[in-house]
Amino acid sequence: MTSNATVLLLAKSNVEPALKAEDVLVAVREAFTLHSLRAGRVFPVVREKLHTGGVFGIKSGDVASQDLLGFKAAGFWPGNREKGGEPHQATIVLIDPSTGRPLCFMDGNAVTTARTGAAGGLGLAQLARKNSTRLCLFGSGVQARVQLRYALRILPALSEIRYVSASNEPDANFEAEFSGKCQLSLARDRDAAVAASDVIITATPGGGPLFSADAVQPGTHVTCVGADTAGKRELPAGVLDRARIVADDAAQARSIGECQWAPELPVVEMGDLFTGRATFERGMQDITVFDMTGLALQDLTVGRFLYEQAKEKNDGTVVAWPW
Repeated sequence: MTSNATVLLLAKSNVEPALKAEDVLVAVREAFTLHSLRAGRVFPVVREKLHTGGVFGIKSGDVASQDLLGFKAAGFWPGNREKGGEPHQATIVLIDPSTGRPLCFMDGNAVTTARTGAAGGLGLAQLARKNSTRLCLFGSGVQARVQLRYALRILPALSEIRYVSASNEPDANFEAEFSGKCQLSLARDRDAAVAASDVIITATPGGGPLFSADAVQPGTHVTCVGADTAGKRELPAGVLDRARIVADDAAQARSIGECQWAPELPVVEMGDLFTGRATFERGMQDITVFDMTGLALQDLTVGRFLYEQAKEKNDGTVVAWPW
């Protein structure tokens, strides 16, 4: 019996086409809900800098009622750009909680991108003003693009997008992707773009403050994506003190997110808004911040539906994995 055991491999070519936005939104919302109800566990995060210049991390967890167990090994290797590769690398592993045997290895890059974009979109739906029309986006890479795609989906009134690129020069590929979907232009003056925006999304490597604190106007919503490691930040000092803060996980945000810079401030967890354990009524003058550090449960709920879907469609590669 054990000699017939197998494991399913899902490569990028299997994963990317299966990540439909509506399915990812449902799975990520479920992860938030499980976390709020403590029906799913999030284990301590590993996030360490390497001698190679990269950052390596592990996010893991389980949902006992669903026999769902697994982890994502991921990180950031900036040197990959010189090799023509993607700096973010991730692999998700689903494990049988009864035996410890691996069920599936899947490419985690596309999963990370999609579930983070969906989480940002759900945050906008909960926290941003519904009539928001102007957005300032920091970044024009993979994560910036998915955040903008979900933002345009969630906030249909958005029409004017200002973006800041890493080079401070126009990004032709980025602009081409969103041509005809919104009015898109490069922000030459960061603070002016921030001050004129209803929504700010920061999706950079988290190398330091991106704008002046006093540029953020009352009523603005800020989604923070890039701070996911001790020492990283995108917000300047003073913004969190003025804001109502929501995080995917409060303890994690205070450890590796923007909240590490102001751990004494009160934080509401996003999942509690979905389950009703917390309430949130936005005042028109409120500044809101969604501090996103990423939940292992998001990787697991998205990974689970990809695994089950692949089995139904006989997709992927089955490999012998005897005991």
